[in-house]
Amino acid sequence: MTDKTLLQPTMLLVRPQMGENIGAAARAMWNFGLDRMSIVAPRDGWPNPKAVAMASGAGRLLDEARLFDTTVDALADTNFVMATTARIRDLTKPIFSPEHAMAEAARRIADGQNVAVMFGPERAGLENEDIARANAIISVPVNPKFASLNLAQCVLLISYELQRHQTDIVSERVDMAKSEWANGNEIEKLAEHFEQRLETAGFFFPETKAAGMKVNLRNLWSRMPFTKADVQILHGMMRQMVRWKERG
Repeated sequence: MTDKTLLQPTMLLVRPQMGENIGAAARAMWNFGLDRMSIVAPRDGWPNPKAVAMASGAGRLLDEARLFDTTVDALADTNFVMATTARIRDLTKPIFSPEHAMAEAARRIADGQNVAVMFGPERAGLENEDIARANAIISVPVNPKFASLNLAQCVLLISYELQRHQTDIVSERVDMAKSEWANGNEIEKLAEHFEQRLETAGFFFPETKAAGMKVNLRNLWSRMPFTKADVQILHGMMRQMVRWKERG
């Protein structure tokens, strides 16, 4: 079986301007298990101590990052390149959503292709000369009045979308806090306890509506997901209220 942790594109940072953003991008990549970073002509030189400080535990990515003088050099061994950009360009190219882009990337990488995703400088993004070398564009559906994404934010978004296509993500779960789900018998006993106490308190009034009120109450219990601890607490609450009433 192929190790899915290796099925990843190269995250190519083209002429990044601040070491802090490079470090934050490395941290974003490592959050999702990605570690293939390449850097083209960083403005403030390389290595950069500010990048290391911002990476916060993802320093290995910076140590192993490939450094290039030009975008042409960086793309020399790639088979498919996608460029992230927020601006409309006078270039005819396929435009992918981040979700579709990473589905395509995962498919191509699984077929043995080298895929790269290009990210431009913080101030103005990728130049047309860079984008012209890409096979497709990734366009993020952001606010058109404020379309600029921070470099690390964009890397984080792409990394997450890739993970969605390569791992089984649980859409929803409940973490049980030292308890288990209550079973049907326990819920039934709780319902009976409340019904008995409410009957004694005269809650089911008038008598002509009592049956319907009891059905609605049972329906309420069935709609609520109870743990065994929840059931015990509610039993205890009811017992304590009865004791308080008897003392009064």
